[in-house]
Amino acid sequence: MRKAGSIASTILQALAKEVAPGRTTGEIDQLAAELMREHDCKSAFLGYRGFPGYTCISVNEEVVHGIGGPRKIMPGDIVKIDVGITKSGFIGDNATTVAAGDIPLETKRLLAVTEQSLYEAIKHARAGRKLADLCGSVEAFTKPHGFTIVREFVGHGVGRRLHEEPQVPNYRPPGKSPTLEAGMTLAIEPMVNAGVPSVRILDDGWTVITEDRKPSAHFEHTVLVTSGDPEILTWRPREALPEMLGLPPW
Repeated sequence: MRKAGSIASTILQALAKEVAPGRTTGEIDQLAAELMREHDCKSAFLGYRGFPGYTCISVNEEVVHGIGGPRKIMPGDIVKIDVGITKSGFIGDNATTVAAGDIPLETKRLLAVTEQSLYEAIKHARAGRKLADLCGSVEAFTKPHGFTIVREFVGHGVGRRLHEEPQVPNYRPPGKSPTLEAGMTLAIEPMVNAGVPSVRILDDGWTVITEDRKPSAHFEHTVLVTSGDPEILTWRPREALPEMLGLPPW
């Protein structure tokens, strides 16, 4: 899992650097295919339930599961890249949101809040903690900033398969909550909207968009639960701007 996570992070960081006005989402997806070959790994997404891309690339109001294609990235777009790979039978899964040039102040806030909510959740990835506390921390952090949580799509356990138990929603789930145990690996992935929380799926059967067409942000890490500090298996430098939230520099 550490090896798979490290490769997934390396590929994601390389793709994020390629986000720029004029590039197409299809070009970035093809670059992902080349990088996966270089690292002797396979896409965990390609062919999954028929998904046609090597990565998920979603722009602006597209929340998740966007398909790379001829769409050109425009100045001021925000681009979500989700990379999942399989290496030696294990999965590494991570995502980030990248700005293409200058973006409005409120969109910068959206990215900063969403990324920080991921790290708020990671704090709870310790043996003996309740999964519900981890999940609930995302909405508890984002709601005071005026943003909303996507409820129809959630994080998940991850290991030899892309989607394993337990589900990891970004809100406190009802009912009895499982206790986290050392050795669990979770894909924690806040999906946060600037407007209403409701979403719908486009006619391609995959791309999820916000109902009101306002922007959405998505950040994800694969995290190992330990008896001490959580271990981020897809570690990368943080991208968003902590000063937007009155936080010290990362």
